[in-house]
Amino acid sequence: MKVSRLIMLVEELSAQEFLRVMLPKMVPGLEFDIHAYEGKADLLAKLPARLRAFGRYLSAEDRILVLLDRDNADCMVLKAHMEAIARKADLPVLHVGPPARRKSGKPAVQVVNRIAVEELEAWYFGDWEAVCQAYPGVASNIGKQAKYRDPDAIRGGTSEAFTRILQRCGYRMNRLPKVATARAVARHMDPARNTSRSFQCLRDTLRSFVAD
Repeated sequence: MKVSRLIMLVEELSAQEFLRVMLPKMVPGLEFDIHAYEGKADLLAKLPARLRAFGRYLSAEDRILVLLDRDNADCMVLKAHMEAIARKADLPVLHVGPPARRKSGKPAVQVVNRIAVEELEAWYFGDWEAVCQAYPGVASNIGKQAKYRDPDAIRGGTSEAFTRILQRCGYRMNRLPKVATARAVARHMDPARNTSRSFQCLRDTLRSFVAD
């Protein structure tokens, strides 16, 4: 069953701006709306009420996708917590099969939980060609170096690592301008070539929503 509308909940404005550019590339024609929060704690605190509210008017043909950074959390524990919140709101998590139903028996919108490992910036390392186009002068071989080859395994914080690379390449900044960077990199990113497994998981999930 094709999805008619997608509601995405993300933990910060940079993720919202990144996805506003990327979603039309990954799922052309899908109607979507993205809601940004003031960090992971804010999103998780407000998630139960937001899911209940969305569940009152969204249909079984719609989807709610919640995207969080892993940061230092255990992926399985974090995802289990997200799914428990959805079930407490009487909304089923994504499954394969006929439209999911509430406890009342009525079809319900499904919730999909996805995690960026470990931060949004890991996805930039997954398509270093896009970074080089967004930031001329950045060394093109960075993504091939052993410590950056697996974007989801970079240690010490991907945001910090990304910032240090830009600084070494002549970009003067005390801290990463996350929103501007998200827009700039997303404009050049090709979803098909991104090597981050967590990005691929999100991409493939989204594409499944519009598959025949």
